[in-house]
Amino acid sequence: MKCAYEGFNGINLVADEFGDRENAEKFVLFAHGGGQTRHAWQSSAKLLAARGMYALSLDLRGHGESDWATDGDYSIESFAHDLVKVAATLPKPPVLVGASLGGISGMIATGELKKDGFEALVLVDIAPKMDEEGVSRIVSFMGQDLENGFESLEAAAQSIANYLPHRKQPKNLSGLKKNLRLGEDGRYRWHWDPRFMTGTSRPSASKDPDRLNSALRSALIPLLLIRGKMSELVTEEAVEDFRRTVPHAKYADVSDAGHMVAGDNNEVFTQALIEFLDAM
Repeated sequence: MKCAYEGFNGINLVADEFGDRENAEKFVLFAHGGGQTRHAWQSSAKLLAARGMYALSLDLRGHGESDWATDGDYSIESFAHDLVKVAATLPKPPVLVGASLGGISGMIATGELKKDGFEALVLVDIAPKMDEEGVSRIVSFMGQDLENGFESLEAAAQSIANYLPHRKQPKNLSGLKKNLRLGEDGRYRWHWDPRFMTGTSRPSASKDPDRLNSALRSALIPLLLIRGKMSELVTEEAVEDFRRTVPHAKYADVSDAGHMVAGDNNEVFTQALIEFLDAM
């Protein structure tokens, strides 16, 4: 069911909820990656709800159906404050599952802003040290059709296929509509505020691995890193650095998956998440 929350500085955030909020023993808050929407977690959230948990999948500010920041504030601190505010409305601290942007925001939220506001942190293919070439490739893909958009859903699907050649193309493109918005000119554009990439207040914490490592050391909660085995962003060296920084953290590799872990191999990703949650 779709619901709304108030984020940092009053911004309106939209989410989908799964499960019985009143009777759940465990709460999970999903935060997607940059350029994605809350629908990236739908399959996983449904499975958690079927196991008696309550899952909340959030559209981050400027993404999906959540408001665009009127002041153009897409700093990592604002994303993190949003997560803290939403988590505080739940009956008990949730497990925060964050991919890429959502994971970086989660490191700041749990390590700097509200150390007792979350039960655990799950990082999905994100770590303090990121491969620079991988970051550049992702940024390039997100920006290449930013202004002109696509003439059709098929054109958007082909762009994704060129970027993710290992992923099987869907036969039905209806799901792709959730990640696109149709403009008055009849062209499809990504469902996020362009200022997220072009504005003056953009996420920059990825350029400060020392800060992120410090945040992880300060977050005295259970941690799990789920990495796509074919990740272009999180190298094996980055994993080793992560495990040295937080030796108590759990780690899982997802085969046949790149940076978009949940979309590339959702079954294996969700199983790794469930095993972590069940063991807590």
